[in-house]
Amino acid sequence: MDIYRRGIRPLLFSGLNADPEWVHQQSLNTLRWLDTNQKHFPFATIANQLERAFGYADSRLKQTLWGIEFANPVGLAAGFDKDGIAAGIWGKLGFGFAELGTVTYHPQPGNSCPRLFRLPEDGAALNRMGFNNQGSSALAERLERCNFSTVPLGINLGKSKITPLEEAASDYLGSFQRLQGLGDYFVVNVSSPNTPGLRSLQDKPQLSGILEALRGENQGKKPILVKISPDLEWDAIADVLDLAQTYHLAGIIATNTTIRRDRLKTQRIAATGKPIEEEAGGISGKPVRDRATEVIRFIHQQTEGNLPIIGVGGIFTPEEAWDKIAAGASLIQVYTGWTYQGPALIREILLGLANKLEAEGLQSISEVVGL
Repeated sequence: MDIYRRGIRPLLFSGLNADPEWVHQQSLNTLRWLDTNQKHFPFATIANQLERAFGYADSRLKQTLWGIEFANPVGLAAGFDKDGIAAGIWGKLGFGFAELGTVTYHPQPGNSCPRLFRLPEDGAALNRMGFNNQGSSALAERLERCNFSTVPLGINLGKSKITPLEEAASDYLGSFQRLQGLGDYFVVNVSSPNTPGLRSLQDKPQLSGILEALRGENQGKKPILVKISPDLEWDAIADVLDLAQTYHLAGIIATNTTIRRDRLKTQRIAATGKPIEEEAGGISGKPVRDRATEVIRFIHQQTEGNLPIIGVGGIFTPEEAWDKIAAGASLIQVYTGWTYQGPALIREILLGLANKLEAEGLQSISEVVGL
């Protein structure tokens, strides 16, 4: 923890003045190298050392959802490993599951650079990546060769930018058909602010068409969830919950990034010189934390706890992880908090949750959900 937060992070965030996307890609390439070679000496030794350093096993943190066993409730959020190039290593870093993607039917480069910015004053990131990925066919080929992941893998599906909105259902369906045998659960992402018009697919008529297409193909075999925006009004969230019941969705992921700019301390993006209000993209991290928790609580109350929730948004501490679970999330995900706090964060959260269970006299993390 001290090495990363006192040495590496300051160097990466300010000392080197490095482009955040470049840093991200170099980190991912390192993990891919380790993942690819982890069965061979000395890489197997390194991988096992990582697991001992960053993992934490406790039977009280185990849960079974959708027939899938999760060793712990902390997962890697979508967006970090879009193409699944390090799919087999996430368990070694302490995660209980990992969500790959967002992946689209067609390969696409995403939006123009620069497109990822840190907001250190706010404990946040601004991204307008635009679903840059190698496409669902490439991900399928990669996962077919990767048969040693130690944790459940979710796959986050998005719409290709070149696909018209009225053909969105066939685009999601095409990716699902390619990948359905390779993911443990699937997520319909209709809430990213970085693909033109995508958020309109959260509206009831558009979303119902996508879910109808997927239901016909899926036949109840794989859990399908929808990821929603923190910027939806309560009645719009209620509409999504109605669809969840109609189409027998497995759960909701709450939430994606926000397009709101109020209450930010950051006034100007140094890399572009522009005011934050003029920069397109979604904000993740601490600014979305409280709203995400509110949305989780609302969903849990509206569904009487009968629809599993994966909570994501601004988790930097064990206390914030506990708050998400107590609000109603069965599982949680981290991304921005992990990049700020470093790889030790997962063990800290797991140990903190276990200690809190002990203090509260509870036997399982599932007892905390909606507490």
